[in-house]
Amino acid sequence: MTIYTKKSQTKKGTKKTLWVNFTHNGKRFRKPLNLEDTKANRKLAQTKLLPELQLKLVSGKFFNNIVPTVDEFREKSFSMHSASRKQTTKDDYLSAYNLHIYPILGNYKINALKASKLQTWQNNLLKELSPRRVRAIRAVLNGILQDALKDELLDKNPLSLVATPKISKVDIYPFSIDEIFDILDKAEDQYRNFYALAFFTGMRSGEMIGLKWSDIDMQHMEINIARTIKMGVTSTPKTESSIRTIDILDTLLPYIQNQYEITGGQNSYVFLNNDNTHFYDIKRIRDTHWRRVLKKCELDYRPIYHTRHSFATMMLENNEDILWVSSMLGHTNATMTLTNYAKYINRKSKKRAEFLKKN
Repeated sequence: MTIYTKKSQTKKGTKKTLWVNFTHNGKRFRKPLNLEDTKANRKLAQTKLLPELQLKLVSGKFFNNIVPTVDEFREKSFSMHSASRKQTTKDDYLSAYNLHIYPILGNYKINALKASKLQTWQNNLLKELSPRRVRAIRAVLNGILQDALKDELLDKNPLSLVATPKISKVDIYPFSIDEIFDILDKAEDQYRNFYALAFFTGMRSGEMIGLKWSDIDMQHMEINIARTIKMGVTSTPKTESSIRTIDILDTLLPYIQNQYEITGGQNSYVFLNNDNTHFYDIKRIRDTHWRRVLKKCELDYRPIYHTRHSFATMMLENNEDILWVSSMLGHTNATMTLTNYAKYINRKSKKRAEFLKKN
């Protein structure tokens, strides 16, 4: 066994720590001693730690006691981030881990994961799941491995050697104004008001499900977006900029007034299910009422999220202020709005640079 120094960057600058290098059964291992590189620590390592490590190596206890499995370290990793992650994120991560990571990789020692093993694992996932879903699952594992790297259980993150699956960008098909009003004409009950809110504000589905009457200011014609609901869990909106106040357009006002006649007297959520509570998730509306109304309108199926895209493109096509549109959508800035929607705007035929022509 030999001792060597490894440098790492911290917020306070370069840190030198002691590592041990040895060969066991023809395989080379490098392990951290979790000590700074000082004269006293080198002496401690030589006189005490290395003999102890050699004893554990001979007895077989070294690997069993020192290196955790993926599942053992996963518990520590998730705990480290529990305060900074939303409950919905925690639930998604745990579900992805239990379904797709633990059965294949959970019992491996975390330092035994090799790029070839992870490549095979990812390839098998791609046989059954979309690249987008695999990327989400991969992010969970990557977080665990990055934490293990920080704890010096790994020399490098093996997942970084496996190429991330590429995602084919999904085309957006905004609804035309005629299609929007046809949908609103054929929709029934409170769902007509739900779709109107979606088309004329660009709100996300979870934000609409989480909307309360106390969030709506009819006097100032404004809506405060303060929460979102996904899979029954109430949390803050997607990003900091998503917590916002948006305008009630004149076109939207009659639909809000109609919805107030349905649920306003209960001083509750704006949209209520049959049990007089908020919808658990957008899934029920999407898979039943939304599909039904599109069929009535003889329109091909488009995700309900395209109501948001339709609002953005409709407003930009008609020369509404880009900053206002961006604010309504809860985007961080106008550049993000243009990046997402510029190519979907229908450019009407127009002669350019007419001012350059001589009279």
